[in-house]
Amino acid sequence: MYVVGTPIGNLGDFSPRGVQCLADCDFIAAEDTRVTGNLLRHFGVRKPQVSYHEHNRRESGESILRRLLAGEICALVTDAGMPAISDPGEDLVRACHAAGVPMESVPGPVAFATALALSGFPAGRFTFEGFLSVNRRSRKQQLDALEGETRTMLFYEAPHKLPATLQEFALRFGERPLAIVRELTKLHEEVICTTCAAAAERYGEGTLKGEMVLVLQGAPPPAPEQPQPLEAATALAEEYRRQGNSASEAAKRAAQATGRKKSEIYLRLTNDES
Repeated sequence: MYVVGTPIGNLGDFSPRGVQCLADCDFIAAEDTRVTGNLLRHFGVRKPQVSYHEHNRRESGESILRRLLAGEICALVTDAGMPAISDPGEDLVRACHAAGVPMESVPGPVAFATALALSGFPAGRFTFEGFLSVNRRSRKQQLDALEGETRTMLFYEAPHKLPATLQEFALRFGERPLAIVRELTKLHEEVICTTCAAAAERYGEGTLKGEMVLVLQGAPPPAPEQPQPLEAATALAEEYRRQGNSASEAAKRAAQATGRKKSEIYLRLTNDES
């Protein structure tokens, strides 16, 4: 099976290898056969499709797997971007691994990585959260866990849900920097650099359209704890000494507990003992 990334908007982004893969495979497993049909017609590819999406993934997945085990070659695609990223293709990929089906990738655009690059936010460490849960309790738990997250966070959001999400972000994150990246690679592509509070006020009425990636800057790292006074650290080391520890071990344990350097505690401790 080939996992084939498709354009997230501009069909000119589809790679020649991706086109060739769709032309050479025996059949295509598509999230929406109408969307993939448009892609195939644009590139002049004629190939049978089978539907594989959120609501039929169990039955369709079993059928696809049987065909793969019988020797057919399948190309798995989603409507836009890489299959298995916030996509039911994840289940089919897992099933293929479990069954020993050989797999290869044909990489393509990924919306969250593209949005991260455009945002200008720190990209060395980030967390991709996908779509927030529609279940109120699960959604709250997810956001609760992210309040102190220091990495850049990325979310997918649909336009009709954006106002409510922005209101939640404003309440939780306040003036935290936020980039709203919408309509990637399409005619009206836009990067809006703002804050959570300002975005909720300006776009809370549902004025923004198109598919969205929200890029939220992480929380500032907590300030390092101030080390305790050297006198207190030395007193603790002296207590460890009375418990039978060597001077070196006592200084090490006191350093771990107080944030002071072992060397300075050891020097003070041995000078006091002499």
